[in-house]
Amino acid sequence: MKIEAPWLASYGDVPHTLDYPDCSMVHQVFKAAEKYPDNIAYDFFGCTQTYRNFAEEIRVCAKGLLAGGISAGERVTICMPNTPQAVIMLYALNLIGAAASLIHPLSVEEEQVRYINSSRSVAVFTLDQFGDTLQAILPRTTAKLLILTGVEDGLKGIKKPLYKLTKGRAIERKSTSGNVLRFTDLIERGKSYSGAHDAKTSGADVAAILYSGGTTGTSKGVMLTNLNLNALAMQTTAAGDCVVAGNKMLAILPIFHGFGLGVCIHTALTTGSTSILIPQFSLKTYAKLLKKQKPHYIAGVPTLYEALLRMPNIDHLDLSQLEGIFCGGDTLTVELKSKIDAFLKKHGSKEQIREGYGLTESVSANCLTPRTFHKVGSIGIPYPDMYIKIVKHGTQERLPFGIEGEILISGPTVMKGYDNNPEETAQTLKLHDDGRIWLHTGDLGMMDEEGFLYFRQRIKRLIISSGFNVYPSQIENVIEAHENVQISCVIAIPDDFHMQRIKAFIVLRDGLELTDEVAQSIFEHCQKNIVKYAMPREFEYRKELPKTLIGKVAYRTLEEEEQEKRQNG
Repeated sequence: MKIEAPWLASYGDVPHTLDYPDCSMVHQVFKAAEKYPDNIAYDFFGCTQTYRNFAEEIRVCAKGLLAGGISAGERVTICMPNTPQAVIMLYALNLIGAAASLIHPLSVEEEQVRYINSSRSVAVFTLDQFGDTLQAILPRTTAKLLILTGVEDGLKGIKKPLYKLTKGRAIERKSTSGNVLRFTDLIERGKSYSGAHDAKTSGADVAAILYSGGTTGTSKGVMLTNLNLNALAMQTTAAGDCVVAGNKMLAILPIFHGFGLGVCIHTALTTGSTSILIPQFSLKTYAKLLKKQKPHYIAGVPTLYEALLRMPNIDHLDLSQLEGIFCGGDTLTVELKSKIDAFLKKHGSKEQIREGYGLTESVSANCLTPRTFHKVGSIGIPYPDMYIKIVKHGTQERLPFGIEGEILISGPTVMKGYDNNPEETAQTLKLHDDGRIWLHTGDLGMMDEEGFLYFRQRIKRLIISSGFNVYPSQIENVIEAHENVQISCVIAIPDDFHMQRIKAFIVLRDGLELTDEVAQSIFEHCQKNIVKYAMPREFEYRKELPKTLIGKVAYRTLEEEEQEKRQNG
């Protein structure tokens, strides 16, 4: 059952329930275009597009796809960073009743082959710089067509030739031949196509496929429907309590990530807001972006905000325009939240960083910290219409408030299932006695009596040391409370005596050199604040920690490095 939500009324005007339309994703974007035709839909390196023209770009692209032989029910792989062409293609596919399979352009070749084949994509859309690789693997896939575009295709005016003369100079622009089609040619075909192009799709139809390790750690295609993505946009707008048409969202998180697609792009584009498309994040350009664009909303993983604290020459950075600062995708430690909130206040913002919780299997966020209030360590309260309960792991047995167990989610954003993987789907989506389909997240957490959720750890990342449960995020929280620590990661190393030995990897705050005194100070701080069985037995200091493709700390990479060391003696 749903934990009833009277607390919602206490923290802003967030409704308990919403009325979701039975329509496609693009239908909601078109509604925004009708309501706000002259608002800016997207901004790409300063090149902007109105909603009126954006809607027309989608329609022409949809016609071009049909003219190119792509039809309703088929899948197309979008292997792109955040560019106007990627967004236009996403919604054009949606308009003709096809689905987009979104993958990272830096995925290794074998991953790309697997993703294309598992989604049964008939075409692949990518940038010129990735064209050779994808053309080479195409014969090993289900795809028959490669659609290429250049970054310059998303630019206007003088910026288009300037890009070709500078950054784009070394990138070969392939011409149309055989099974290769240029995006610009596809658009030209669309201009002369006169057939019907608006498929009659429903909320239950698959709109996008994203890839997730899920609860078992192996990558699977997550089928997200029109309803899933539209509901997420509506819930985020309601729970965010700050979304205003005409405001700007900084879209740093990529389109192939649930948070990036669902919040930074689809939520922005269904509310008349502007999505500032950032194809590649760089700490070097981060401050410039904030100064020049003055976004009203930022959404990111913790490492994005940790980077805020390390930016040089930002004493006069004005963040007073910020109305929503959202964090998800990984654990935001209490200490890092405290540091970021202090940073925001120092730079003129009246807002706190607001942590959410969710997973790709439910698009992205399913709960969020209220705008004007938070509980220490909490990841917020459920979105409208999202049911959350805590059960004993591996069962349907509900646990009382304050008791840790597995987090289960039910509601309109829960995926249709894993693509072509009924076994994994059955393990993750389960029908309970209450008549609801519940998503078993594989995450540990608890809920208090006021409905605030507390995330503890991925169950698979639980460390067992001397028979005791140790949660890495809690140890990381202690380590990062030390004034000299920027970020940390705790992993388990196999140990003949303790079963698992705990090791901490630490990055010192910017500019600080590692000395015996600094190391000793951090060790003593940990010794004082961490129970003996959870105390790291090893500390390793690094200049930086490995990151996943979406910017999370890659703890699995560290585990693999340690395993290799052990095997090599």
